[in-house]
Amino acid sequence: MTNDEQRKRSKEQDDYSAGSIQVLEGLEAVRKRPAMYIGDVGVRGLHHLVYEVVDNSIDEALAGYCTQIDVTINEDNSVTVVDNGRGIPVEMHEKEKRSALEVVMTVLHAGGKFDKDSYKVSGGLHGVGVSCVNALSSRMTVDVMRQGKKWSQTYERGKPLAPVTQTGDSDGSGTITTFMPDDTIFQTLDFKFDILAARLRELAFLNKGIMLTLTDRREEAENGNGNGPMTEQFYSERGLIEFVEYLDVNRERLTEGVIYINYDKGETPVELALQYNTSFSENVHSYVNNINTIEGGTHLAGFRRGLTRTLKKYAEDSGQTSKLKFDINGDDFREGLTSVISCKVAEPQFEGQTKTKLGNSEVMGSVDVAVSTALSNYLEENPKDAKVIVQKVILAATARHAARKARELVQRKNVLSGSGLPGKLADCADRNPAVSEIFIVEGDSAGGTAKQGRDRRFQAILPLRGKILNVEKAMQHKIFDNEEIKNIYTALGVSIGTDDDSKALNISGLRYAKVIIMTDADVDGSHITTLIMTFFFRYMKELIENGNIYIATPPLYLVKKGKAEKYCWDDEELNAAVQEMGQGKESSVAIQRYKGLGEMNAEQLWSTTMNPETRTLRQITIDSAAEADHIFSMLMGDEVPPRREFIEKHAKYANIDA
Repeated sequence: MTNDEQRKRSKEQDDYSAGSIQVLEGLEAVRKRPAMYIGDVGVRGLHHLVYEVVDNSIDEALAGYCTQIDVTINEDNSVTVVDNGRGIPVEMHEKEKRSALEVVMTVLHAGGKFDKDSYKVSGGLHGVGVSCVNALSSRMTVDVMRQGKKWSQTYERGKPLAPVTQTGDSDGSGTITTFMPDDTIFQTLDFKFDILAARLRELAFLNKGIMLTLTDRREEAENGNGNGPMTEQFYSERGLIEFVEYLDVNRERLTEGVIYINYDKGETPVELALQYNTSFSENVHSYVNNINTIEGGTHLAGFRRGLTRTLKKYAEDSGQTSKLKFDINGDDFREGLTSVISCKVAEPQFEGQTKTKLGNSEVMGSVDVAVSTALSNYLEENPKDAKVIVQKVILAATARHAARKARELVQRKNVLSGSGLPGKLADCADRNPAVSEIFIVEGDSAGGTAKQGRDRRFQAILPLRGKILNVEKAMQHKIFDNEEIKNIYTALGVSIGTDDDSKALNISGLRYAKVIIMTDADVDGSHITTLIMTFFFRYMKELIENGNIYIATPPLYLVKKGKAEKYCWDDEELNAAVQEMGQGKESSVAIQRYKGLGEMNAEQLWSTTMNPETRTLRQITIDSAAEADHIFSMLMGDEVPPRREFIEKHAKYANIDA
């Protein structure tokens, strides 16, 4: 680093002071309406707290001041986040007349990221700020190492217990944040290692050169085996290239390597990586300032426009499409494509239902130009790969035309069967989708029991015949030819396919607010659930994103002693019930193991699994679309070793058939 660069960096560090902190509004409503700020008070909201704290550290990394971020789940289920950034300013805030650290931690949307001179780009602008985490924590302590000193402040439910105080000297710089979520607000305080690992892995790919670590000290405390806590590190040298390789690790690639584009000539830096594989699905993941824009936006539109125009021109100029008797559309150019797009936008404008859709119109042109310029050069310089890609596009177009007839059969089923509904569907009486629900049930036996046990007013039953088609390994026209899949489309009232996008889903006619997958509580049932979930993720992802998809949880056991009986959902509950009811004598109780739903009578199935007053439903959500893409391709693809490794690793948490 030159002397001029050192002086500039020193001035930037000095400029990041109490005066950089701008106050937008207070914390009053956070504890009263937490779901408005973090989405919900369940598992997703709990983990969102960690993301908010980590985002602050990532913003320091984006500004060039942080290279290490450590996240630790402590023995008591509190979380500590440590970074080696500049440290939050602690000087007196001119307007608030208190330490800037206290302002950041106790006032919603107060922080240096609202000052353009402090952060050029910030992911946290989309979030709610670390002060929201403070408000929803029973206790939080922040230690700041800054300018040779160490400072500290502790809070309870967002309120400081004492002023910011200097606690000693420090050789380095950074921030240490430890918080305990408030158990009077959250439904659970049980942090999931895999959920946090997925987000940190994603951040490592999106921000190459930053080391992130995740440590779970609960494992060490629970086992006491001296092996130390569970720890995983996340670091990427090649960034998005490695991200695409990770997503495609279970797929057969078509090109020699990942196509990488880094375009920073305009006001919006654009970075993206893409690769074609032999699969039949499009897997494009877009980010703005590290935020996963699951609803897309202008950057995704620019990418698709640039990709389609460039590939179409190359295919026509090379003469490879001259004999085709039908047009190739944009959807054909994206089949078998895995790509990650990452844009850095100074002032992002988000819209959409979940505020994850980019609205900045100028970004579309930047991404379009970046893709067109770089991809044109790549195709000219790599004719072998270019030919393979065009052949893949032609195959996709041919399959799309074959799929159109099958798709039209799904759309026209009402003409063939009068009512338009599958013959096996036992529909509900209420025609209001908001109060109606449908159970997708495995087999006619379980379907018959469910039909007898249901509440006919609002519960519909759709029995499936065994395992449905594995859509991960099937071409589109085969999928729409499948009878069980056609029945799902028709029963739900959704349609698929337009002239521009053969996979576009129209859910305006959705007939049920809850779509509940109900299978046997065994390995085979888990496999069928995974097959159905793969179908929903690949072809009806909007229903998952809208919160329409659920999984029922039937019991595994029934423990009886005389007239007393107790249902158990796992072996731990079984052992506890046997101990309680049999007083340690297993012979004094009767244990019934349910091999399938059909073994229950109608009343038992209703009371344990279908009654809204007593049942437990697991709502399916997507915390990370990229991680979900990786897992589904691994579980349902052709590669056996990674699937076996996953099952062995998660055997104590999940029961997934190989």
